[in-house]
Amino acid sequence: MIYLDNNATSPLLPEVLEAMLPCFMEAFGNPSSIHNCGRRALAHIKEARQQVAALLGCRTTEIIFTSGGTEGDNLALKGMIRPGDHLIVSAIEHSAILSSAAWLAKQGCEVTRVVVNGNGQVEPSSIRAAIRPNTRLISVMTANNETGVLQPVEEIGRIAAEADVWFHTDAVQAAGKVPLFVDRIGCDLLTISGHKFHGPQGTGALFVRAGTPLRPLLHGGHQEKHLRPGTENVPGIVGFGRACQIARAALSNGVMENIGALRDRLEAVLVSLIPDARINGKGVPRVPNTTNILFEQVSGDALVMALDDLGVEVSRGSACSAGAADPSNVLTAMGLTGAQARSSLRFSLGKQNTLEETDAATAVVVDAVAKLREKSAMFWTA
Repeated sequence: MIYLDNNATSPLLPEVLEAMLPCFMEAFGNPSSIHNCGRRALAHIKEARQQVAALLGCRTTEIIFTSGGTEGDNLALKGMIRPGDHLIVSAIEHSAILSSAAWLAKQGCEVTRVVVNGNGQVEPSSIRAAIRPNTRLISVMTANNETGVLQPVEEIGRIAAEADVWFHTDAVQAAGKVPLFVDRIGCDLLTISGHKFHGPQGTGALFVRAGTPLRPLLHGGHQEKHLRPGTENVPGIVGFGRACQIARAALSNGVMENIGALRDRLEAVLVSLIPDARINGKGVPRVPNTTNILFEQVSGDALVMALDDLGVEVSRGSACSAGAADPSNVLTAMGLTGAQARSSLRFSLGKQNTLEETDAATAVVVDAVAKLREKSAMFWTA
């Protein structure tokens, strides 16, 4: 099996599992307990919080542990917006943002969805034009989960600051792939998820800048500054912290550059050998591990299934919308037709992928596309 769907989820690194194991049998205590076992668990959480804060360039007191990106996005939006407030989001956000925005609209909030250009980027001028006197929050993702296209979040952050509007960014697909410094971005809230960069599933964090008036979604205990009550998932948090530590190192030791080189090689081979293949969002900066390629006259779902049978695992887009009959809202927002969106596949690499794997995968894709096109031509001429 050649796994090239790391944006859906990435495999746990051995070093991450090794860090987690003691928390299942030795430091298993409740971190709120004052006895020795509880204090050991709390010490592990404190270390993990430092590792997460180091990845984002913030204070440890500004990190709130969550169960992942969906919870973090929901907390950021629903914890900041009240009826009568105005929220600005982009048209290419993850469903956790768009669904939360739709829910808020039903509660009496005003929501503006800003369109993107043909490369899949939000124009900062569109954000500025959308701001109203009652605008309370802007939420624009750092990197798109389907195309990998990076958004101009630093400029949007400056616009938000000038307008005295709170700014949230969903950085789930950017964390561990590009440097993230909250002060440089200028965000007040930022979401990340562990399983997108080789941490455990069900883990994540929300950065909440000091002074941000965030309200909790849940009520109960005192954990996470009362913003996310409930006994902490100590093994998951420890694994998440270790994954953040590894991800931070990968940004400076050449690991991500190597992954980017593999992605570029995969793109170049596929586009050169497959007629009418093109890269969606190629003209702007993207995270180094992701490419979204349009294969004209090929069913994306049929190609995913054919590749799976041949040992190559990819996807048509977001795992949260897998199986949906509708074309990708991200790709159609970029100007692709419904048919073109359904003919596009996402390839997302991880730290476990090798040159040999990606070369083998490209050969399989080239052959599979040719065979599917041949079958399609035979059907229409029959």
